[in-house]
Amino acid sequence: MAGWRVKNPGYPKRGGALAETRAAGTTAPAAGGEPRGTATARRNGRKGASGASGAAAAALTLGALGIVFGDIGTSPLYAMSSIFAVHGVRPDVAGVDGMISLVVWTIVLVVSVKYVTFVMRADNRGEGGIMALVALVLGLRVKGRAGKAALVLLGIFGVALFFGDGTITPAISVISSVEGLGSAQPGLKSFVLPVTLTLLTVLFAGQRFGTRALGRLFGPAMALWFTILAASGLAKVIGNPVILKALSPSYGLAFFLDHPLTGFLALGAIVLVVTGAEALYADLGQFDRPSITRAWIFVVFPALIINYLGQGAMILRSPKVSTNLFFEMFPRWAQLPMVVVAVAAAMIASQAVITGAFSVTRQAVQLGFLPRLRIQHKSGAEGQIYVPAVNRLLYIAVIGLVIGFGSAAALASAYGIAVTGTFATTTILFFVVVRVLWKKPLWIVLPGAAAFLVMDLAFFTSNLTKVVTGGWFPLAVALIIFTLLSTWQRGRELVTAKRSEAEGLLLDFVEEIRNSDPPLHRVPGTAVFPTAGKKTTPLALRDNVNYNHVLHDSVVIVSVETATIPHVGRSEQIAVDDLGYEDDGIVHLTVRYGFQDDQNVPAALRQAAAEGLPAEIDVETATYFVSEITIVLGDDPGMRTWRKRLFLLLSRTSKSPVDFFGLPQRRIVTMGSYIEL
Repeated sequence: MAGWRVKNPGYPKRGGALAETRAAGTTAPAAGGEPRGTATARRNGRKGASGASGAAAAALTLGALGIVFGDIGTSPLYAMSSIFAVHGVRPDVAGVDGMISLVVWTIVLVVSVKYVTFVMRADNRGEGGIMALVALVLGLRVKGRAGKAALVLLGIFGVALFFGDGTITPAISVISSVEGLGSAQPGLKSFVLPVTLTLLTVLFAGQRFGTRALGRLFGPAMALWFTILAASGLAKVIGNPVILKALSPSYGLAFFLDHPLTGFLALGAIVLVVTGAEALYADLGQFDRPSITRAWIFVVFPALIINYLGQGAMILRSPKVSTNLFFEMFPRWAQLPMVVVAVAAAMIASQAVITGAFSVTRQAVQLGFLPRLRIQHKSGAEGQIYVPAVNRLLYIAVIGLVIGFGSAAALASAYGIAVTGTFATTTILFFVVVRVLWKKPLWIVLPGAAAFLVMDLAFFTSNLTKVVTGGWFPLAVALIIFTLLSTWQRGRELVTAKRSEAEGLLLDFVEEIRNSDPPLHRVPGTAVFPTAGKKTTPLALRDNVNYNHVLHDSVVIVSVETATIPHVGRSEQIAVDDLGYEDDGIVHLTVRYGFQDDQNVPAALRQAAAEGLPAEIDVETATYFVSEITIVLGDDPGMRTWRKRLFLLLSRTSKSPVDFFGLPQRRIVTMGSYIEL
């Protein structure tokens, strides 16, 4: 076995990912992300690191329109109506000029400055979003374990808020678009709720079939939508161009000075114009920064600004604001067709949120914050996944919201608190990356963080006034998700520690086998032992030796590590260690994946064999010995009893490692054990 060697020393690690128990989940080595400017071309060609040109750039930009901007692009359906529903905001000249000015500069500061100019630079090897930031933080060398743990918990809370936001977006987007029926045909108003529920049911039911073919239409459909937004707004601006003065920030400032309390309360509704801003950052994994920036600057930003100006001009001409303000921008004959177009845009926005929830869930599973859930790939497209459990829970929450609140105006009272909480969380983690990873001086970091946090917290605190009227719902969802994520993470840490103690050191076990007298009986064939890490002995291996008193001629111990980067290159994926001896037939194989990669152990073994594993290792007939650990309640002081029970419940939902890692069902030997928690 002289051909064995350690091929890639690899990343510093936090732990293994191939757990030997349904409760052990996955963990992530602290790989550390790369600083600004390191997003390189993706394997599948979707990324244009040096700037895609011509048709490729146009295709990326068009695709970004369909996937990235659906949420923020449908805000004109309900945002202005919600703003003028705030007590004290009147549809007079001062009110309209002040609100439009605040809307315009909120979009400029939150989206154009914060996200497009700054936050999108903090990519994790091309991936973005709150979970990618958490992965970056896991790889940072932060002074003190408590400080790092606090940052990770903050990131988990941001992820939880993302799910809270994700329950409201489909509900408010679809119902606000369908409410146009009441404007086009007042007699159809009673059909708004049943039509909304039907559309949402179709949307969630269709997730199991994948959306690849339909997704090709998203870009052109949203391009048409933004064209309509710009054209309808421009017509109203031309009819009343005095609204253009509201582009000056002085009108928003003047409104605040004259009506400070009303202005503060209005921020809770004004933030609705930037819901979906986080998507610009989260969807870096599907596109690149230039394509998202182009789509924003040249299409989305001007279309939104013109439409909001147009709605303001219409209010000035007729100072009466209804819940169907957007649809009243169009002549009567065009309102019903606009309902159809708006419904299509709302469905696209909802699809993007659902897809994002699936993606964040997979990242959370890979990084060890959730148990192994059943994840299916759809349409043969790389990265397009379907998570049945998440789909069901989202559907129940969304349907409950629609039935419970009944209208877009009522839902708007619940919308915003989760969004602004995510904004603040992203800001804090971003500036930690700027300081620790990019090593920027404090005189740059502190003023920048303070400026963004003041803005984020102003929006967040103004939305706290919505808690009683509906804001409690996304907060409740976020609290539940946070409890699940943090409980699983903590429970997995305790189980891993106890399992490691029971397993004993692997190198010591190898020495015991070599020094056993008489020598241990060896049987023909290859045995593969999945394990959580390289240091300890798989329980299945130890039990096989202790109880069966045999060992296969070829023993491969395999541990999977999930790196805190999205993808691990093929050349860096496999590392082999002979554990100190080249002649005993026992080797350790480390397989590294990114948190966006699919994990398949047999495929990794075949890859390793192709790169020079000994001929006697027969991957196609190998037997896999899996330790299945039953966790029982004990007296461990590391967790409260109710959290232990929750952890046990979560562990029962965890997908078997046999399925999760693609192990062949017909060549599995399961050996049981138990751990007290």
